[in-house]
Amino acid sequence: MKKQTAIIIPARYGSSRLEGKPLLQAKNKPIIQWVWEKASDCTLAERVIVATDDTRIFDACKKFGAETEMTSSNHKSGSDRIAEVAQRHPEIEYIINLQGDEPLIEKTNIELVIKGVKEFEDADISTLVRKISDEKDINNPNLVKCVFNINHYAMYFSRSKIPYERGNNKGEFYAHLGIYGYKREALFKMTQLPQSSCEIAESLEQLRALQNGMKIKVFVVDNVPIGIDTMEDFEHFKSMVEE
Repeated sequence: MKKQTAIIIPARYGSSRLEGKPLLQAKNKPIIQWVWEKASDCTLAERVIVATDDTRIFDACKKFGAETEMTSSNHKSGSDRIAEVAQRHPEIEYIINLQGDEPLIEKTNIELVIKGVKEFEDADISTLVRKISDEKDINNPNLVKCVFNINHYAMYFSRSKIPYERGNNKGEFYAHLGIYGYKREALFKMTQLPQSSCEIAESLEQLRALQNGMKIKVFVVDNVPIGIDTMEDFEHFKSMVEE
């Protein structure tokens, strides 16, 4: 059986800040279709699957031709949702968790994550960061920061400003982009582990992996993603693509 790489896009209807987000339309296409089309452009993945717990999203995805699977509504995270899908498919060896709210993510970014988890034997997980310098970004708790070692493996992720600049010392700052590549065993290991203390404190799932000794390979990219968390974000995206 050939080992497959699958991009799995978790999508749920309920969102504390923007309910029904995946189905909001720009240029007559729902956001989830924008993301699916970007993923489908990647030649390094054999398949793209939308994982949802909502029949409205399921029906919309089927309508534009996406492979779509229903999942439990009890999952606490996107990783749990994609793990349920991966469990049904023993042929899938590498799993990319692509957020369903980044409709302009670049194909090259997705492919970099795929290469990272496939080509680095000691990487359990791969992900992306971008350099930031604006103090507003650096101090924004909604923008997760990452520090990594000289071999580009993550040391820590935080909502706080890390590293801390003492006195006149200057630091470099990197913001995390919410896309992950997993080796199959790593995904199941992480989702079956109990929540860790740092994960609970920061509300950051990737800290569970780090606290349990898993290795996260980090790649630096230079583009700024357009994530949609609020109606203001959506209106900005819509105005960009409909100009």
